[in-house]
Amino acid sequence: MEYALQSFELTRNFGSFCAVDQVDLKVERGAFYGFLGPNGAGKSTTIKMLTGLLAPTSGSIWVLGQDPRNAEEAMVMKSRIGVVPEDLALFDNLTAAEYLTFVGRMHLIPQGVLQSRIEELLALLDLAKDGSKLTIEYSHGMKKKLALAAALLPDPDLLFLDEPFEGVDAVASRIIRKLLTNFMHRGSTIFLTSHVLEIVERLCTHVGIIVSGKLVEQAPMAELGSGGTLEQRFLEVVGTDAGETPQLSWLGDAQA
Repeated sequence: MEYALQSFELTRNFGSFCAVDQVDLKVERGAFYGFLGPNGAGKSTTIKMLTGLLAPTSGSIWVLGQDPRNAEEAMVMKSRIGVVPEDLALFDNLTAAEYLTFVGRMHLIPQGVLQSRIEELLALLDLAKDGSKLTIEYSHGMKKKLALAAALLPDPDLLFLDEPFEGVDAVASRIIRKLLTNFMHRGSTIFLTSHVLEIVERLCTHVGIIVSGKLVEQAPMAELGSGGTLEQRFLEVVGTDAGETPQLSWLGDAQA
């Protein structure tokens, strides 16, 4: 079996705190992999290591057959991936077209191809009408869409998406879902984190669940959801009692 992404005992410590603890990921080529976990479970830290933004404390990583810890191989890997990170890190004083032009030139995309792709992406993600706006004026949802456009621009073989639907309206969310589905169907691989389990259940072919830095579940979606919904399985694995009814003391009797 050919993997787009693998890690072996991947670990990251921050002082005495272990954020990611011996994680063994296996993501098949062409898969839509949902990487789930509660807040603070280690999802974003894992993505930063997989994309070469953060060095692991120990363990090994292979991304599209390349080792991100090796400088030469990391350059090859980064030319073939797209990333929507947790911290979007856009350039505030550029327009969307200017920012995408910068990204495209970094990837050495030919000018004619680059201009065509920029126009398509801005139109598809409903950013073309705000062409004169600087990024600093964008809403959070608009910044998310611009970050996604930048990730898709080089036509990557592997796409990392850290909460791409956060702050995005329903219309844009539908467009993005269709876009990502088409991206996967043409043979590319997607690695997604999201707290919206309905979207993960609808889109993903495989799921991994991380809790307190440990990968506690990894399986095809068909197996994971065979006994019920993904939400039910997630709550079981995370250890939350789905039957609890949270209450606030000052609200009194809920039936009143």
